[in-house]
Amino acid sequence: MIKNFKTWAFSDSSVQNSLGNNFRQKRMALFKNQLQKLQKPIKILDVGGYEEFWVNAGLANVQGIQITILNLEAGISNYTNFEIVKGDGTNLSAYKNNSFDIGFSNSVIEHLYNRAQQKKMAEEIVRVGRYHYVQTPNKFFIIEPHYLLPYFQFIPKSIRFFILTKTKFSRFKKWSSNEAQQYLDEILLLSGKDMKELFPDSKLTKEKFMGMTKSFVVHNFEN
Repeated sequence: MIKNFKTWAFSDSSVQNSLGNNFRQKRMALFKNQLQKLQKPIKILDVGGYEEFWVNAGLANVQGIQITILNLEAGISNYTNFEIVKGDGTNLSAYKNNSFDIGFSNSVIEHLYNRAQQKKMAEEIVRVGRYHYVQTPNKFFIIEPHYLLPYFQFIPKSIRFFILTKTKFSRFKKWSSNEAQQYLDEILLLSGKDMKELFPDSKLTKEKFMGMTKSFVVHNFEN
């Protein structure tokens, strides 16, 4: 029972039946509802995503929906409507304005090291998609989502590094020095105000957990 609880509560959101995955599925309900309102064929650019995300969302091999997954490395997909390409989310110059029906990104924009890079990514997603849908965790949520520790984001980096590499408090494991430092360097969490500044013409919705805002979604869908 304890093992099952640990799997449910502390597993990555890509794991079926985990708490994180449950949040993800609820979050995607809004997005999938909007898909039904658009005329097919629909072209989606997923900036920084993974094939497993869309498989889990039930959109693999769906006729009339073509998903381009842009990440650090290109790949070969086993699904007819997926294309995995190499690219940089802060520079989508390979694509013209409104090349896609939807520019999409889930839990990526907080991994860009600094605000200037985040601004570039926001501008590019808005430029290449007629519509956009971007999600990110709330900076002020009680649990830091990458480490699953309370208010970990506000502790000095040197102390965070020690906790990650010398204890098993974060996700019941000791992080390697390289992995810990990489995450500490790249993650810059965003508040609702930050997201409104990055996407000034977008609607902002809040994902709630026990009355607290867990994450934000900005989008420009009509309804």
